[in-house]
Amino acid sequence: MAILVRAKSFLSSSLSSLTRSQRCNHTLGERGLQAELYSGMAPAPNPALRPIDTSKWKKIQASKVGISLSMISYPSWIVLKILHKGGFEAYLVGGCVRDLLLNRTPKDFDVITTANLKQIRKKFHRAEIIGKRFPICRVHIKGSIIEVSSFETVARHDADKEKALSSLLPKIRDEKDLIRWRNSRNRDFTINSLFFDPFTCNIYDYNGGMSDLKSLKLRTLIPAHLSFQEDCARILRGLRIAARLCLSFSKDTERAMYDLSASIGGLDKFRLMLEVNYMLSYGAAVQSICLLQRFNLLNILLPFQAAYISQHRATKNSMMLMKLFFNLDKLVSCDHPADSSIWVGLLMFHLALVNNPQDALVIWTFASVLYHGNWKEGVEFAREYTKLEVKFVPEISEFSETKSDEDLAKEVAQFASLVQDSVGVLTETSNLFESMSRYPFSPCSGLVFVPKITAKNTAKLFDLMVEDIRSFINGRGRMSPEINFHLLGIGDPCETRFVLGKIILETMKAGPRGDATEIGNDEKDLQPKATEEILSNNEIPAEKVKKHAPSSFIPDGNRGMLKKQKLVDDDTAIKNQEMVTKDELNDLAEKHQEFVKTCKLSENKTNSM
Repeated sequence: MAILVRAKSFLSSSLSSLTRSQRCNHTLGERGLQAELYSGMAPAPNPALRPIDTSKWKKIQASKVGISLSMISYPSWIVLKILHKGGFEAYLVGGCVRDLLLNRTPKDFDVITTANLKQIRKKFHRAEIIGKRFPICRVHIKGSIIEVSSFETVARHDADKEKALSSLLPKIRDEKDLIRWRNSRNRDFTINSLFFDPFTCNIYDYNGGMSDLKSLKLRTLIPAHLSFQEDCARILRGLRIAARLCLSFSKDTERAMYDLSASIGGLDKFRLMLEVNYMLSYGAAVQSICLLQRFNLLNILLPFQAAYISQHRATKNSMMLMKLFFNLDKLVSCDHPADSSIWVGLLMFHLALVNNPQDALVIWTFASVLYHGNWKEGVEFAREYTKLEVKFVPEISEFSETKSDEDLAKEVAQFASLVQDSVGVLTETSNLFESMSRYPFSPCSGLVFVPKITAKNTAKLFDLMVEDIRSFINGRGRMSPEINFHLLGIGDPCETRFVLGKIILETMKAGPRGDATEIGNDEKDLQPKATEEILSNNEIPAEKVKKHAPSSFIPDGNRGMLKKQKLVDDDTAIKNQEMVTKDELNDLAEKHQEFVKTCKLSENKTNSM
């Protein structure tokens, strides 16, 4: 509870000080004017245009809201300094400023500058201009890629809109304010429209983003229906941000998401894959899936999984699928993401189980061999844990402890082959429709978006288990129980197999727990769960610190014992952490009713998935 209160207090006190901070002598009007400002482009209740009041444009010292320059990544700093030294204005913009205000590690740092794209490219040894509608410059530096955009690009693209808006402004002495404000109006959400100048240490807010961030509210900059009609991918992006930060939605944003959810089916497959990967690979998969289901998007993107969830909510059975992603979320984060092969592999594994239920011993062995990288260690571990009664329906068909190693090897190889075959449901429309015969009354969009190269590479992870499972017999096994997040992020096969095995093992171990609360039938129950990590400004609990610790060498003789002990220790730590979080969240809920309206899925409800 102390962590949550301290975190909430930090955000509240930091942002409350904004009312006392130095302000510009100009401002943007209240959000009630937004529909009027854009009445020339879309129908609005009141088409009248009124001058823009600039009295609430804010300029805040970064130090007053807890941001220091040391929080900026080194590669980003280099890019900013080179542009600044070249005589250009350069800012951090968008989600990275939002995350810095929340004391979280940004997924990436985006830079915007007064230099044009050709000038940007000339400043760096490795840089290329990409994109057609809104081109940017990708700068390769110090092993990182920094995306740099130009104020000129947006101004040229939206010249007519810029002219209409500028005519409503009073005379502004500071041309820099006008440039920043114009650009901010093209952002998706108010909390993403903030600029941070690291050279003056000022944060610029022209759209009430700080206020919305303080109230944990997601709001579009222009009327929500118009915003999502301009770019329906903003719906997915909004859900992803809300899932990660446990935000609620403004009324018009929520209504527009419901009304226009079907439009995402028109996005190209590359964009869909990009957005879904951001949702599932960065530590907020469970919350994202809940929101996708709530806004009727899961049955468009992943109809088989949507039907599975709906059926289990009706029968009130524990959801293995959600527990798999729950355990994935415990391992990855924005600064330690996974490659897409992880969540694609989990979907393949689960599809194979639903369509071909397996003996619990086969599942234990399959996962244990992936985790240990050695047949002997894997089977020994599996036989020890198969005594636990795991309750997943329909995934587990029976419980046996008497299979010979030879028979077990054959069944594990056969199951691995089924896992490989299941990838077709994610890549072929005909396979998807065939699989949906299991749920004849559930809608199916027929949409598949996982690239075939991704599917092929993920299926290859299980080649050894299908073609030569005995190769694991003489394998050296895993040298360390710690995750190498660099290798995981680039999709290294050995690291990916290890993490897949770890996730499945921890899911199987969680299966016997019978203290989970049933999932409600109201769609509103499908909300992102409020976790300690989401609310604690990225204060990493002890279990997370251990997870991110650097790998250490373990002598061969003690390797197996230490890996088994780590799995047991991790499970105990998870249980203890969940119990504490439940009490803290219940207390927090009483104090923040508006927040709980969106984040009312408790830890117990998450465990029941």
